[in-house]
Amino acid sequence: MTNSIISGIVATFDRDNIDTDQIIPTEYLKSIKKFGFGDFLFDGWRYLDEGRLDMTAEDRSKNYDFILNKEPFVNAQILLTRDNFGCGSSREHAVWALRDFGFKAVIASSFGDIFYNNCFKNSVLPIKLTKEEISHLFKIAHSFPVRFKIDLVKKVINYDHDSSFSFDVKESLLDRIIHNLDDVDITLKNKDQIQAYELSRRQQRPWLFDYRN
Repeated sequence: MTNSIISGIVATFDRDNIDTDQIIPTEYLKSIKKFGFGDFLFDGWRYLDEGRLDMTAEDRSKNYDFILNKEPFVNAQILLTRDNFGCGSSREHAVWALRDFGFKAVIASSFGDIFYNNCFKNSVLPIKLTKEEISHLFKIAHSFPVRFKIDLVKKVINYDHDSSFSFDVKESLLDRIIHNLDDVDITLKNKDQIQAYELSRRQQRPWLFDYRN
């Protein structure tokens, strides 16, 4: 299954240096699962009470001044923010929480390096634009709810009818998003070569594969 277009409502966070602890606090990192973290996204801003892993968003007292608790942003798929998003610790849970909430793309002027790479492993597209371009998009998105259309093949963000910004991402990383590939999928692309190597090793050094001793 391929997905070369991301289109959705834009939620805006007009602040710099949002770290991974703010994206998802440490108390929710105890789960051994890779899914189910959407209810804990931006927990400290999104809720008025303290949560637990066994609680859902429906169980919590919500902060209705927070953008993701307002319509139509409860269904936002694109996050527009400022500089150094995803800085701090290397927890992959931060990307899992964004993905599980429904975000498919994050647009910022810069990202934490580890967070940036984790995004591609989990089908969330991080897009870097200049600070001037980010400010321009904020002016548009602050006025009223808007939708952006992101063309991954053309590497273009379409906004405000016929206006657009281009962005740059390595093709190998974009392929992960377009084809929904994780590290295992990437490795299996070389399945034939791996099997051929294993066969040659078995033929050249058969004693390594003799498990009777």
